[in-house]
Amino acid sequence: MALQDKYKNLLDTAKASGVSDLQVAELDGVLHINGTAPSGDVKDKLWDIYGQIDPNFLTGDVVMDIDVATAVAGAKVKVITESTNLNIRKGPGTDQPIVGKAAHNEIVTLISKMNEQWWLIRTDGGAEGYSYAQYLQPV
Repeated sequence: MALQDKYKNLLDTAKASGVSDLQVAELDGVLHINGTAPSGDVKDKLWDIYGQIDPNFLTGDVVMDIDVATAVAGAKVKVITESTNLNIRKGPGTDQPIVGKAAHNEIVTLISKMNEQWWLIRTDGGAEGYSYAQYLQPV
């Protein structure tokens, strides 16, 4: 039985659960699974499935390297501009009006990710809008 068939449920669950950058490769009789889970619960679920297939983790035919995304909804992120304030905009784009600012080194809440460039954030002061993600870092 091919390893990808043996661990089909695990791989299908990883895909269905939103594991990003999922990479699966079979090398020398070992299935390597890499990616980033959207939450700790998803990572735990994958390990549970692995444990059901190989209850004592004795076969050694899987190397699972799944990280947990730190920049998820509700997470705190830090403004990492050089020294200036970060613009918070009404929509995702520099053509959108500025509705607030977040100070250099301020900790804000990530509400959601529009895409890899624009994240919806909220300051402790209540300003909410989109900011350029390159100036935000998970804490």
